[in-house]
Amino acid sequence: MTHLTLPLLYSYRRCPYAMRARMALLVAGIAFEAHDIVLRDKPAAMLALSPKGTVPVLVLPDGTVLEQSLDIMQWAWHQHDPAGWWARAQSADHLALLAVCDGAFKHQLDRYKYPERFDDVEHRAQPRDAAVEALLAPLDARLQRRPQLGGETPCATDLAVFPFVRQFAAVEPGWFASLPLPALQAWLAGWLAHPLFEAAMVKLPTGQTVRFAAWSPAADA
Repeated sequence: MTHLTLPLLYSYRRCPYAMRARMALLVAGIAFEAHDIVLRDKPAAMLALSPKGTVPVLVLPDGTVLEQSLDIMQWAWHQHDPAGWWARAQSADHLALLAVCDGAFKHQLDRYKYPERFDDVEHRAQPRDAAVEALLAPLDARLQRRPQLGGETPCATDLAVFPFVRQFAAVEPGWFASLPLPALQAWLAGWLAHPLFEAAMVKLPTGQTVRFAAWSPAADA
């Protein structure tokens, strides 16, 4: 992979981990190439670099391989972060929030979205309600005080958590809309309509590598 002139991101459009990586690279203004994989036919080149077989995987021109979404986010903002997106997400309360998102909430989200895969799920309402209690209700309480998890302006925590809230809301949109979580619902709607998300969700030709030009979010942040 020493022939690379730009970072190469192996991605999957609907994967929330890959979403957070793409959004961070875009916010950092980093030009990169993206290869949208086919889950049932993963590229041999990706598997050789990262045998775990999950996305995202970022390959840097010097041969370094980053296999975790948060490591990719951190690397991106260490290259360029004048607005402090990463630094403002490193407080104890932000790290705790992210731990819940990637831990207890993701555990329940998987069981809610795919109950047939788990023997311990009798009815999807069980993990659904547990997910609300674990993360969504606390998020709403936080967002009632400030419009973003980063305060008046977003930070890395917003980008890290948003794709998973999006995935949860899409399971039963009508039910989610009925929840008494107005601040969270407004925050989610804002990110779904944000130019950054639209840029990150451009549909790529399957199995082909496409260049993402450096992008400036200054007008939209």
